[in-house]
Amino acid sequence: MNNPFTSITDFTEGQLLLVNKPYNWTSFDVVGKIRNAFKPLKLKVGHAGTLDPLASGLLIICTGKMTKQIDTFQAQEKEYTGTMVLGETTPSYDMETESDQKFDISHITEGEIKAACAQFIGDIQQYPPAHSAIKIDGERLYEKARRGEDVELRLRNVTITEFEITAIALPEINFRVVCSKGTYIRSLVNDFGKALNNGAYLSKLRRTRSGDYKVDDAWEVMELVTIIRELKVISPIVGE
Repeated sequence: MNNPFTSITDFTEGQLLLVNKPYNWTSFDVVGKIRNAFKPLKLKVGHAGTLDPLASGLLIICTGKMTKQIDTFQAQEKEYTGTMVLGETTPSYDMETESDQKFDISHITEGEIKAACAQFIGDIQQYPPAHSAIKIDGERLYEKARRGEDVELRLRNVTITEFEITAIALPEINFRVVCSKGTYIRSLVNDFGKALNNGAYLSKLRRTRSGDYKVDDAWEVMELVTIIRELKVISPIVGE
């Protein structure tokens, strides 16, 4: 990708950066890597919309004055592609935890799978996964879940604009979802399994779009870090 930045001041004044979050990185890992690239300059860096460590794809990063608009970017419609495994469930609804239940899927048809999507289109309610970053009493739910504590999950209102099955090769099912802020795709997959009187967990997830911003236009993390470091040498901030 061509470098559009001419000075480190471009970032201090405020930039919206599209980053392709790698698999197994937390969203905070990405923010930390970019923030550290600016040292010793202290610069505000934040992200608009968390992605789970086991997910990849578009992460919007804001620097400098642009961080004031994080809530606006975070509220935008999201698009994801992913893969679910039918016939099993896990406590985390994804591959973070081991399978805890298995189901027979030999009787389930492709027609039933595609038809099940319809009930999730529109305004729906869903419970977040117990293994999620939502805070209750100042502590993340996943911290309580990892200690084996019971947590009280509260229904959330979300909107699913599109939910389509793109490929079926049982037990794997590929899908695409367009949804509102706050939607847990892991919960959607878990509920989808229940809709088939079966079970399902998320095995792969990628955010492909947020609002009008697409992952196809995103930077790789280390590519961006290299650019920032080079600009610091070429055009250092006065007073660093």
